[in-house]
Formats: sequence, structure tokens, C-alpha cells
Amino acid sequence: MSKPGNEGNGTNTAVTLKAVANHVGLSPGTVSSVLNNAPSARHIPQHTRNRIVAAARELNYRPNFFARSLRKQRTYTLGVIVADFADAYAALVVAGIEKYARERDYSFILGVHGQNPDLLETCSRLLLRRGVEGLITAGLNTPAPIPLPTVAVSGHGQHEGVTNIVLNHRRAVEMALRHLVELGHRDIAFLVGHPTSSDSEARWNAIREVAPELGLTIRPELTLHIEGMDSSPELGYPLGKRLMAQKIPFTALFAFNDVSAIGAIRAFREAGARVPNDISVVGFDDILAAAYNHPSLTTVRQPMRLMGELATKTLLQKIENEGEYPTEIEVDPEFVIRESTAPRS
Repeated sequence: MSKPGNEGNGTNTAVTLKAVANHVGLSPGTVSSVLNNAPSARHIPQHTRNRIVAAARELNYRPNFFARSLRKQRTYTLGVIVADFADAYAALVVAGIEKYARERDYSFILGVHGQNPDLLETCSRLLLRRGVEGLITAGLNTPAPIPLPTVAVSGHGQHEGVTNIVLNHRRAVEMALRHLVELGHRDIAFLVGHPTSSDSEARWNAIREVAPELGLTIRPELTLHIEGMDSSPELGYPLGKRLMAQKIPFTALFAFNDVSAIGAIRAFREAGARVPNDISVVGFDDILAAAYNHPSLTTVRQPMRLMGELATKTLLQKIENEGEYPTEIEVDPEFVIRESTAPRS
């Protein structure tokens, strides 16, 4: 039996929105609201929205973008959603996406949500209306099912049809903390990521697991939480000043990311502390600026370009219906030792 929307004659007639509506027993208007992520969809119960998205995926429904003029109804266009294009992390992921997509003659449309849920919804809706064939998100836990093939870089949400590309955070944290322990550091301060950052919980959970195994005690007074979502060293600068003002001795800092580490280093130097002679600092990500900071930053290298390429490869395979896909693909970190760490004095 042919799927609804096909004519049963062996052709690849596109599944219509009306066919999806008939399949779930709802009106075309209701189905359209959900699949286009329209504001009116907020008033539709979540279980109904999930049922519509599942039906659209089952029937292989695609938004009818330029259907009257494009015989194959293919746009060869991807949607990419990031929090902030100025962010060094996102820029490297997008560079990997661009490289792989260009090699396969795909283009992409970039959307920025700035951690604003309303902008995220608007951005998703606009990309769907532009006829993208799939979505890649970076640094975002997808909030709800999306009626298109989706890959989330550093995503940890569990949704049907979404593949998460994630770092092995336990391995990353183990390398960083073991390095500090081997240098003789025991009094270590931590900068914890903002709750809206997709990796914050996974990375902090890894720290809480690994630290006791290495004989380290996580001291609440030396554990500060990043309060903003800025993509500049301003993230870590006020926290570095607060650590110094507390007058609580510590000899090392493990920061949530490189930009916060660089900001903290500035605060330490202003307070008269030398890095690494007095305080060793380890960052996370290995953004381009890490190697050129003074001192150059010891950090966990997250292969962000590779993650962008892997996300695009996975998404194109999903679009072309090439095989089965796991809900998660894990990549390994590297540890880069530079000038910002030294033996405890």
C-alpha cells in the first residue's frame, strides 16, 4: 500500500500537508501550525504536537517550498542555528559545517537565537519556511521535536530523530584535573558554565565525578558560576576579581571555557598574582585566541571544526535516508599544555 499523499502508481508524489492531517485526524490548519512552528502552536497540547511531528516524519513530509517551480522539491539548503555568531566556539563549528556542505554542493542559512526562547522559535520557523531540508544546532539543547532531520552539536536533549554530537566530557575533565594534580595543585577554583549553555551540566557533572577520584575536594567558596552569556573574556573577569577579593588561598583555576579563563587571568594579574607562578589556569575549547594569549593558555581542545563537519555529514546522510543513526555520537578531546600552568610553588 502506498503512503498517504502518493497515488499508488509508483511515482514519488510528495506527501501533502492535507495527507498528514488526514493521517492524524486533525485539521490542516492545526497540522500547519505545528509543522511551521507558528505562534498559534503554543496553544496545542504537547502530546498532540508530538503526534503530528511523528506522523510528518513517518510519511516523509517536507515543507512544500517552491513546489510549483522545483520539480524535485529539493533546495539543497541546510539551516544552522547558533547562540551568537561572534562566539569563537560557534564560529569554528560553522567553519566545519561550511567546509563539508560546500564540498557536497549544499548551502546553509544561519540563524542566531542569542539564548532568547522567543528568538529561537522565530528563527526555527523562518528557516522551515525557507525550505531548509535539515537543521544543525550548535550549543543548544533542542527544546522540542522538529519535523526535519536534525543534528545538535553539543546537544544533550533526547528527541526522536535528533542526533547529538557530544564531547567525552569525563575524559576531558580527567585530563585537565590530572594535569593540575600532577603539578601539585590541590586547592583548585572552578568557573561553572551558565545554566543555559548546553554543555554546562555535563561538564560540571564530570568534574564532580572525577575530582574525588583524584583526591580533590570541590570547595563551594572556590566554585563560582558564570552569570552572563557574553562571548568575550568579560565572562571571567569579574569572577577572577571576586576570587582574589575573597582572600581564600588557591593555586589553580579550571574554567568552563577559554574566554572565561582569559578574563580571569586579566583579573589575577591586576591583583598582583602571576600566572602561572602563583596561579595555574586551564581553559576549555582551544579557541584561536588561546594560543596567542599572554601567557598562552593550557586547555582542553574540543575539535569544533571536526564536530561541525561530522554534524553536516550525519545530517546529509539523514536527508538522503542512508542507513540508521544513533541518538548520540561521541568525539574525543585532546589536552594542550601551554604556558598558563606550572608546578605549584
